[in-house]
Amino acid sequence: MAEKIVKVGLVGFGTVGSGVAKLILEDGARIAAKTGIRLQLACVVDVDTQTQRSVNLPDGLLTDDLNRLLGDETIEIGVETIGGTDIAKEVQLALLDAGKDVVTANKALLAEHGIELYRAARKNGRCIAFEASCAGGIPIVSAIRSGLTANKIAGMYGIVNGTCNYILSNMAAKGEDFAVALAAAQEKGYAEADPALDIGGGDSAHKLAILASIALGYEITLDDIFVEGIESISSDDIRYGGEMGYCLKLLAIGQMDEQNRISLRVHPSFIAKNSALARVGGPFNAVSMFGSAVGQVMFYGRGAGMMPTASAIVADIIDVAMGNSRTTFRQLCLKPRTEIEPLIKRIDEIESRFYIRIMAKDQPGVVANYGKILGDHQISISGALQHEGRGPDNTVPVVITTHITQQRNMTAALNDLAEEDVFSGKPVCIRIVDIPEDKD
Repeated sequence: MAEKIVKVGLVGFGTVGSGVAKLILEDGARIAAKTGIRLQLACVVDVDTQTQRSVNLPDGLLTDDLNRLLGDETIEIGVETIGGTDIAKEVQLALLDAGKDVVTANKALLAEHGIELYRAARKNGRCIAFEASCAGGIPIVSAIRSGLTANKIAGMYGIVNGTCNYILSNMAAKGEDFAVALAAAQEKGYAEADPALDIGGGDSAHKLAILASIALGYEITLDDIFVEGIESISSDDIRYGGEMGYCLKLLAIGQMDEQNRISLRVHPSFIAKNSALARVGGPFNAVSMFGSAVGQVMFYGRGAGMMPTASAIVADIIDVAMGNSRTTFRQLCLKPRTEIEPLIKRIDEIESRFYIRIMAKDQPGVVANYGKILGDHQISISGALQHEGRGPDNTVPVVITTHITQQRNMTAALNDLAEEDVFSGKPVCIRIVDIPEDKD
């Protein structure tokens, strides 16, 4: 069978872009042998044409002129790896207008402007492929869009940020404070110099917006997602939670109830130590999904890094070249915002169990005091833990877990607890997420 030559243009020659170029240039023969598609890197565009990269390009391939790529009608696929949302958006729109299909790993751009970009692609008869945008080398987008199409997805629970997972894993295993674990993540290259997007939960929210939209079939925006990061997590709470049988993870959660209402949130979550996601350590990612027919499925692997992300991008390039992506993109049907907004559950409506830590003064009546406050807000206590010893202001830590209650009840109770003289400081509250396990 004769090979089909497909020319590719790359915009962005940084870490990920270099990985993409490396795979196309070095593994082209193997890819062609498996697929019948010979990928040809025809143009690489970057503002920096001088810095040495980890891959050597053939002479004349690297340019700082985007128009050279846009004006080459023989280039069928444009790959955007520059990141960000402003220039990247302009680049993708220009590629689509020039009649080129687009491959991207840009989760922030798709989460914030995906609806506009998808419409531009359809207007131009092109497609956008974005497997690498959500979990690096894990092929979860294609799994949702193809393998799980027959299912109604009732729930998805994801560890989708390797930086946060590495930090929380170190805090649990080594008893490190947050600042120490963050510094270690930065030293290892798992965290950026400015880690705000990761530790604040924004990166996870971007990925959840993309995954939830295709899994649930809704036009999702970032405003639909409640976001809480891990910056205030204490090693003490990880330890106390561990004593009560829990492991702490930053989870991206999407749930659909029987009335098709959905809840979308990113926040620190205590999960059972024996659950599958609890065993996902270090910088790894994992997503557990529950389908109406298939039951529970779980995807696990490296969620970031040059080569895992490049692997997913090149897989998308091949899928576009074979004609598959255009078909799946054309059939990506999302319910419009006008139908979606009434179906979004806000965080106050969410029901959950909770972990609470209060610093209580060592005096009679404390137990009755917090028991009454919680009871007044229809919150039932499921367990409690108190260690001997003294903390600041002659206080002792009291850890409480609750049965399921609405977030609005817990918010009101926390405000009342903070105002009581027998408690010092602001109570700590972390949600407990009971992930259903698919068992025989």
